[in-house]
Amino acid sequence: MKTLAVENLVKVKKAVPKIESRIKVEIRFGKNSQISIKGDELSEFVAEKIIEAVDFGFDVADALLLKKDDFVLEFIDIKSYTPRKNLKDVRGRVIGTSGKAKNTIEELTGCVMVVHDNRVGLIVDSEHLDAVVQGVISLIQGAKHGNVFSYLEKQNAAKRRLEGGDLGLKEKFAKKSDV
Repeated sequence: MKTLAVENLVKVKKAVPKIESRIKVEIRFGKNSQISIKGDELSEFVAEKIIEAVDFGFDVADALLLKKDDFVLEFIDIKSYTPRKNLKDVRGRVIGTSGKAKNTIEELTGCVMVVHDNRVGLIVDSEHLDAVVQGVISLIQGAKHGNVFSYLEKQNAAKRRLEGGDLGLKEKFAKKSDV
């Protein structure tokens, strides 16, 4: 049985029925925002990560991605990567105008990103983890958005080539050679 403390008890309470049904654990609420999780060890660990994600600000559906073996929850502390005192501007760089930067990073990598206080939370598959973390850190440190997006696109293209994926070029060349 694992016990953990949460900050956003109301949001976690709303998420508990979905977590209990999908992960097959029993979650009980104690005093002082304490939660206890009962189940087998692996289920307890997964439920703990999901509750941590929901408590941070992720939607329950996004947090349930952590049930899959290749998805991880990662946090980046903004203060650790910038000497700037005005962290509101730094958070704004990561989110972008009307959320464009955040949405672009999510689309390029398949991750889910939440910015809360002075931390960035990421739910991402382990394959894209390093690239996403590096991209967010680069934005925090002041890199141009276009450069970060270009970097993430190149990382995706490199992964597809390694996996034998096709960018649609083989098909075009095959049609030309048939003519």
